[in-house]
Amino acid sequence: MTSLAEAIAEFPGAQSYRPGDSPALNAEIIGLIRSGAKTVSCEAWSVFDDGLESLPEVGRVDIVLSWDGTAACATQTEKVEKVRFCDVTSEMVPPQGEFKDLEHWRAGYQAYMTRAGRFHQNAPMMVETFRLVRDFGDHKDV
Repeated sequence: MTSLAEAIAEFPGAQSYRPGDSPALNAEIIGLIRSGAKTVSCEAWSVFDDGLESLPEVGRVDIVLSWDGTAACATQTEKVEKVRFCDVTSEMVPPQGEFKDLEHWRAGYQAYMTRAGRFHQNAPMMVETFRLVRDFGDHKDV
C-alpha cells in the first residue's frame, strides 16, 4: 500500500480525491481507471465552487484514493470542460467507463447528485479528460 504522503512526495503539487460515494463505487471506478476503460470523469461544478475539492488543472497529476485513503493511482489531467448536465452528449459517455449509454449516465448521475443535494437539469458539470500515469497497486508507471 502506498500512503497519500508517499504519493505526493512522488508527485509534488498533486491534489487528491476519492471517487464515488461508497466503497463499492470507489472500487469500481478505480478498477476502470486502472484498466484504461475510464479516461473521463464528471462532477458537479458546485463541488469546486464550494471548496470541497480542487478543480483539476491541465497538466497536473492528481492522486486517486481508495476508500481507506491510500493512494490507488495517479492521473494527469489533459482537458477540463464545463458542460451543463442537460447538455452532456452520448459521445461523452463511453470514456467514463461505468455507463452503457446516455440514459444510463443520466440516471446514475442524477441519483449521485441528488444524494449530494446538487442535482438540477441545468447544473454545470466539470468534465475532465485524464490519463493514467501510475498504478500504486502494481507499483509501476503506466
